[in-house]
Amino acid sequence: MVFSSLIFIYAFLPVFLTLYYWAPPKARNGVALLGSLVFYTWGEPRFAGILVLSGLFGYGLSRLLVRARGQAARRTLLGLGVTGHLAVLAYFKYSNFFVDQLNGALAWLAQGSVVWTAVALPLGISFFTFQKISYLVDVYRGTSPPARSVFDYLLYVALFPQLIAGPIIRYHDVAAQIAAREHNHDRFLSGVWRFSLGLGRKVLLANPLGAAADRIFAQDLSTLPVPYAWIGLLCYAFQIYHDFAGYSDMAIGLGRMMGFEFAENFNRPYTARTVTEFWRRWHMSLSSFMRDYLYIPLGGNRAGPARTGFNLWFVFLVSGFWHGASWSFVFWGAYHGTLLTLERLIGVARLERLPAFIGVALTFSLVTLGWLIFRTETLPDALVYLSRLTAWDSWSAAWTNPALLWPDVISRRTLAVLALAAGFSFITEPWWRRHGWDEALPVTRGQAALRVGFAALCLLLACASLAGQSYNPFIYFRF
Repeated sequence: MVFSSLIFIYAFLPVFLTLYYWAPPKARNGVALLGSLVFYTWGEPRFAGILVLSGLFGYGLSRLLVRARGQAARRTLLGLGVTGHLAVLAYFKYSNFFVDQLNGALAWLAQGSVVWTAVALPLGISFFTFQKISYLVDVYRGTSPPARSVFDYLLYVALFPQLIAGPIIRYHDVAAQIAAREHNHDRFLSGVWRFSLGLGRKVLLANPLGAAADRIFAQDLSTLPVPYAWIGLLCYAFQIYHDFAGYSDMAIGLGRMMGFEFAENFNRPYTARTVTEFWRRWHMSLSSFMRDYLYIPLGGNRAGPARTGFNLWFVFLVSGFWHGASWSFVFWGAYHGTLLTLERLIGVARLERLPAFIGVALTFSLVTLGWLIFRTETLPDALVYLSRLTAWDSWSAAWTNPALLWPDVISRRTLAVLALAAGFSFITEPWWRRHGWDEALPVTRGQAALRVGFAALCLLLACASLAGQSYNPFIYFRF
């Protein structure tokens, strides 16, 4: 089940919220946990047991960690917990990849192959695995108290608004909210507004752009004319942003409907002036996780420029592999790690002094070229596509044979949505603040009326679109 589906909007969510608010305040955590397990089981009945059993494993270790005496015993328990969670992730997410690599090496050596049955990937396993690891590490460090009960812990792990694709939340950020939280009309309506905005971004912007990008990337890349190559890449760049940011908007909105407040996950990343700033604004919960649990333990920027560059590069290599079991993701991570290292060598402060337009344009171009590695199946495909971006002699093919792709692949509607998505992405922060769109609640009656009208329009158009289309993927579900 996905948030941007009619069955979720018109069946699951109304029934869940009705039961949630009918229940006495002390019973609402139980309703939330049961609803979250139903939500996950609906889409992944085979893997619901893994979610619960691995949760019981993590909770049990945290209790032992609290009672343990001696640093050696505590480190052993922490190592056991982190290794156990990573082993489950590695088996389900990476075993197929490693077996494929092994069989490739064996074939090259003419040694036969390993017989292997492909393993299915449980939905959201990367996200809830990171949450379980952060919980254990925080309990070990004393940053977070252990959960009051196994039910509180399971609610933290399985809470359905953020279960499938984040934001990655830390237990200490929601521990007090799990124990007691305020439910009121203002917070609920703020949640409805945020959910509607995210639904509109996902269905009305990301979906049409994704359909166009998929059709373009499915063409013979070696003959793709320049304008279509650029349009396909831009469609994907804005699709992945509005798809994932739209999901985060919906997750934050659903959390508010239940009285929870989750941290923001995106902060207008395409307005960043450097790649360093981009990663402070893009998927912020993952960036902060990698910083706190990998980059800083490796030494961060405390061991000199060379070690700092290596730490950045290694963290992004891991981040790339976290996104998917493919060499393309590894290269994408290495690409961003290299960019960040070069920026640090040049001087981020020096780059930030460039005129805003130049900094934003350069950063957006570099990030978009990175999305090309992210989107193509293999690195050779990415290199072929890259060559088509500068194949200026192919302009004539685009104009003399418009039936090649136009209008079945790149329609006027696609170009209009692309322009709207780009405009929405590059609106500057002062504009958002001036009009109060960053505020959880409207400041004036005019803002309140605008939000009601805009939310109603998003819901109406999105639901109408969902009723007539079958293309409705979430990009980050496969991560």
